Amino acid sequence: MAHVVLQAKLSDSPLAGRVEVDSSGTGGWHLGDPMDNRAAATLAAAGYDPSRHRSQQFDRGWFDAFDAVIVMDASNQRDVLALASDDESRARLRMLREFDPEAGDDLEVPDPWYGGQTGFDDVLAMVERSTDGIVDALRELLRSDAR
Repeated sequence: MAHVVLQAKLSDSPLAGRVEVDSSGTGGWHLGDPMDNRAAATLAAAGYDPSRHRSQQFDRGWFDAFDAVIVMDASNQRDVLALASDDESRARLRMLREFDPEAGDDLEVPDPWYGGQTGFDDVLAMVERSTDGIVDALRELLRSDAR
């Protein structure tokens, strides 16, 4: 969900074409599959297009391919940190909700897989707030890089 939302927000911003977004899971259970039908329906109902998303698995090479790696929860963070080969890679790892102004001390994005629709709606709200924060941070970062 975060990939689709962030991509849409970046496409609608002055950063369109300047920032590359990709996503992956830390396990290989659903490689190549589209996202969960409930997640896709939640995104579509909110005006996003989830149709192109396919599952991939994170590997060490992603640290070389991207300037930042953003994870959803502490479990993902542990899995990704285990693949980091140096301090520079570890320093580029952030939690999604670090960018959520309503997160407080709770940086976890809960997995809505086992719950009902409310869980997907709640996650979408967290993702939207967090991705707004990411877009703002990127705008500021890229503005300062241009100086």
